[in-house]
Amino acid sequence: MPTATNELMDQDVKVSQGTGDRDGAEFPENGRITVDLGALADNWRTLAAQLSGGARCGAAVKADGYGLGAGEATRTLWRAGCRSFFVATPQEGANLRRDLAAMGPEAAEAEIYVLNGLYSGAAPAYSRHGLRPVLATPADVAEWADHARRTDAPCPAALHVDTGISRLGLSPDEARAVAASGFRPALVISHLACADMPGNPMNDRQLGRFRELARLFPDARKSLANSAGIFLGPEYHFDLARPGIALYGSQATANEESLLKTVVTLEARILQVHPLKKGDTIGYGAAFAAERDMQVAMVAAGYADGYMRRAGSASGQPGARAWLAGHYLPVLGRVSMDMTAFDVTNVPMDKAVPGALVELFGPHVSVDEAASCAGTIGYEFLTSLGARFTRRYLPDTAADNGTAADAAN
Repeated sequence: MPTATNELMDQDVKVSQGTGDRDGAEFPENGRITVDLGALADNWRTLAAQLSGGARCGAAVKADGYGLGAGEATRTLWRAGCRSFFVATPQEGANLRRDLAAMGPEAAEAEIYVLNGLYSGAAPAYSRHGLRPVLATPADVAEWADHARRTDAPCPAALHVDTGISRLGLSPDEARAVAASGFRPALVISHLACADMPGNPMNDRQLGRFRELARLFPDARKSLANSAGIFLGPEYHFDLARPGIALYGSQATANEESLLKTVVTLEARILQVHPLKKGDTIGYGAAFAAERDMQVAMVAAGYADGYMRRAGSASGQPGARAWLAGHYLPVLGRVSMDMTAFDVTNVPMDKAVPGALVELFGPHVSVDEAASCAGTIGYEFLTSLGARFTRRYLPDTAADNGTAADAAN
């Protein structure tokens, strides 16, 4: 088996060592996250093609690009044609502005919206970094408007109206008061609560409320659809969609499953292979007892790496599964902090060996399947991936060939 270093040298990839291993380049990989940037770009183009009329496709790159690296994701999406980006915090936005500015003057002008809104007292810093706060309270609006008057310069911002999810946003009465004050946002947004359930009546209720409130700001662009919202139909598209999880290959709704490509593959190293006799138990709590003689592989990924403890199994209660050499590998027992046991009984002995990499999720085991086995969603799995994994980025060859932007919108 080639070493990780030799294998990577044979491919046109960019490698980022795990932050938990400062001298990690000296050692073989503990595990790795492979991010297919070409698939990411293709998913953005696929989602953009679903939009109706003149609607444009933005991208949510918050939480470090859903755990995959916001810098790499943003540069790839810009080259594909994306011009509007959404982050959660102003620091994420400042980091993003720096990454985009390094690409040249046009990329430096990309729109960056901060979904958490305006942090009090920080308006000058938002402007210095060219960030557009998504204003969600009357106090936010007043502070930003005062900042704009004092700077006597364009200070575009978005306005968040609450249409039913009851998290952030102006109430209908607050939105009317803001409109009456003469405030003119560049963008009006709201967020869907049940877009992943197409038949839920909440979607239609929120759509109706959004239309009503958005009409208060006739000069502003409108944005309602997240990943799942794109698939609810053209009436949800408005001027700007802001997909997130679907870009990264996770399933936002059953409707889009076959359209999108796998972006992320998580693999981890086999540490040891050993027999487990019928009746033997394995792991903490002796949660799993073998019903037959088995071969077990101990794999270097655990809940400290974001491979969640709830993905484990117990006797009579299956857990997640992995993939190696054409075979699915069920989890055996509880997931530990640094390792997890898998059943490799049916895998050829020359494949299930120490140093081999096991796919925890990727093209054969979707991130949504792995997450479901842990009682959670793909969002949580992706954003929880730990620092001990090496991140490997496969290039977007369409961008390298200069053809990516031609296909956008």
